[in-house]
Amino acid sequence: MAKNKSKNVRSREDISEMPEWMKEKQCPHKKEYMSGKRIMPKNLTGKEKLSYVIDEVFLAYNSARLKEVCQLFANKMLEADVTIGMSISGALTPAGLGCSSIIPLIKAGFVDWIVSTGANLYHDMHFALNYPIHSGSFKFDDTDLRDNDLVRVYDVVIPYSDGLMATDEILREILLQPAFQKEMGTAELHYLLGRYCAEWERKNKLKNVSVLAAAYRAGVPCYTSSPGDSTIGMNVAGVELRGSKLRVNPSIDVNETTAFVLAAKRGGGKSGVVLWGGGSPKNFMLQTEPQIQEVLRIKEFGQDFFIQVTDARPDTGGLSGATPSEAVSWGKIDPTKLPDAVVCYTDTTIAMPLFTSYALAKHKPRKLRRLYDHRDTMMKALRKEYFAHNKVKMLDGSEPILD
Repeated sequence: MAKNKSKNVRSREDISEMPEWMKEKQCPHKKEYMSGKRIMPKNLTGKEKLSYVIDEVFLAYNSARLKEVCQLFANKMLEADVTIGMSISGALTPAGLGCSSIIPLIKAGFVDWIVSTGANLYHDMHFALNYPIHSGSFKFDDTDLRDNDLVRVYDVVIPYSDGLMATDEILREILLQPAFQKEMGTAELHYLLGRYCAEWERKNKLKNVSVLAAAYRAGVPCYTSSPGDSTIGMNVAGVELRGSKLRVNPSIDVNETTAFVLAAKRGGGKSGVVLWGGGSPKNFMLQTEPQIQEVLRIKEFGQDFFIQVTDARPDTGGLSGATPSEAVSWGKIDPTKLPDAVVCYTDTTIAMPLFTSYALAKHKPRKLRRLYDHRDTMMKALRKEYFAHNKVKMLDGSEPILD
């Protein structure tokens, strides 16, 4: 008999020690399936650090998925060569997530570019202006709220006249300033607004309450996938009726965000996404890879890392619930990197503070990438590679200027 036995074949001695009913059953992969952490956590005492609870107590179901999200982000995505995009859906800033979580991630260099709903960025301005937003109840009488000049976002209450209307009035005056009288993408629009938010923070003696202000200081470009679908967009449209020359061009956003992903890959690094919720911001962030591969016809393979927190089901066919494996079929995710793709099905307002605290506890701050400052350089590189892969000329027949 050969001395070297296969590790999957039981010895006669092993079999003889088994109960009779098991002797004929071969289980070659049992140890592999049972290789995960044994579930027998220690009793909690109330003295544990949050990172300990996540690592040692979040052992199954969506708590385990949240642990995987936190560990993937802290252990792999925060490596120095990874460019991280983050999408933000839902009413997160009114709920305080901008102050508690998004701003610390920006300051630590843990997010390099953002795609958000316009509503999140609009409501973010209330904080910089020191306009009050209060916890309330989803049981409030909405007719009575309206009579008392208040609006409700589930259990969050915002003043109408001295909150929303006051912000709108200031926003319109800003949008009429000379710096805004041109065509631009939403990153430039929000960068200019962020400068005002930073100044309002200073005047109101506030510190780190506005996402737009933090992004302005850190050079983190903030995009919105639907420029007209928020009160910022509504006010842009309103001042256009008065003759404003401000024009928001979504094509600028599509090309700039695509350039970020391509630059990350061509620079020898990796690209990853953190998606809070789904909707249009999720799609806009993920469409960068199809834009590279399908539209610009540049050879690429998809995102290297994928994290999503969502409460949407995949079986309804909506983008918000679409899984990483489905995204592979669109070229959005590198199929060889699916082990580094995690979806956690829970509420963002629960997961984001835990995620942020864990990341800050486990990883030191990264050097700010300041992608906003490098947009022109990255766009030149994108154009150069596009024309190298596609033998086309400018529409007027001229040769493209690539330097």
